[in-house]
Amino acid sequence: MKLCTLLFIVFVFLTSQSQQQAFAGESPWERHTIDDTSRGADGVRLADVNRDGWMDIATGWEQGGLTRVYLNPGPQKAKNKWPFVTTGKTASVEDAVFVDLDGDGAVDVVSCCEGNAQCVFVHWAPRNKQDYLEESKWHTEIIPASDKMTRWMFCMPMQVDQQGGIDLIVGSKGPNARIGWFEVPEEARDLNAYRWHTISSAGWIMSLRCVDMDADGDLDILTSDRKGPMRGCRWLENPGVTEDQKKSWPNHFIGCRDREVMFLTLADIDDDGLQDVLVAANSEKASQIVILRRLDARGQRWEPYLIPYPEQTGTAKAVIVGDINGDGRKDIVLSCENARAPKSGVMWLSRNDGVFEGSWQAHDISGPKGIKYDRLELLDLDRDGDPDVLACEESEAGKGLGLFWYENPHK
Repeated sequence: MKLCTLLFIVFVFLTSQSQQQAFAGESPWERHTIDDTSRGADGVRLADVNRDGWMDIATGWEQGGLTRVYLNPGPQKAKNKWPFVTTGKTASVEDAVFVDLDGDGAVDVVSCCEGNAQCVFVHWAPRNKQDYLEESKWHTEIIPASDKMTRWMFCMPMQVDQQGGIDLIVGSKGPNARIGWFEVPEEARDLNAYRWHTISSAGWIMSLRCVDMDADGDLDILTSDRKGPMRGCRWLENPGVTEDQKKSWPNHFIGCRDREVMFLTLADIDDDGLQDVLVAANSEKASQIVILRRLDARGQRWEPYLIPYPEQTGTAKAVIVGDINGDGRKDIVLSCENARAPKSGVMWLSRNDGVFEGSWQAHDISGPKGIKYDRLELLDLDRDGDPDVLACEESEAGKGLGLFWYENPHK
């Protein structure tokens, strides 16, 4: 066995052992349920839709076949169940995102559906803000160009061509997996006029982020692609406001082509002034957080660094970065699939040394409740000065724990 291979194995073993020891004996964080009345909560997306200073939530319920919006009641009532509205019925919904498509000031919702539905829905919000929680005042339509094209997985609103309304970047999984954008016309409510443009082939899109990856002043598309010949983390270079935007965009791989990548996040984890990419990933025998350390402002040079998942957890699903314990260092929060008891499905990693010193230690958040988690958000929902963890879970006891947040105990 080569010396470098032996050293790597020893490093992984020692890291996982230190994580395991730190994990033992810790109490889970208190969980506050926002909604648990449907089945298969699948994702959390945020926006302040009523402009009260509190972030609201859009969530699709995959097995329940519906999309809901939750209005944040503020820190005094955040531990209670939140007021919500069902914006529409959405079979096999995978993602729901806020966007004021028609520019009328009322924030609409776009839902992506996979399964046999294979369509993208627009849920038009009532123009009168007093009616926002009135289900009968919402109107749901399918974007005709999306119908039965592919299994739609994730959407990001983005003004692509600087014309008409805000456009929709959408990714999918097979059959016909792809990334592209719906060109939204000036009259955004004319869904028949939406035009689809494919900009990349794909396998199974997990994440989409609209971010200027090459510092040229326009937004590119960062993605994690889970399966097939395009799998890995990569970004698509915006060719600028020309007809080329309606064709394939130049593709740049940044790492993890040998792994099944799940949800990613952006953070300057090492405080060098450059945004790094962190992704939850699964290889044949293990799960890891992969830090793709950015080495240049143009997004061309990247260096991977692996942090093993603790042994008493499920398989990798999502990752997010924030200062959890108030020590001034960036910590990592991660979620899992396949986290059957006694395994934990959500935990956070702290460190005593540098990011790349191998000293990450695991701490419990969820305890053994919950099996299949999704993407995460960090929000100080009780306004006590530390970030809480917003999450959903879709499999516990056959229906899932629903939509909820874990209260950070550090303040």
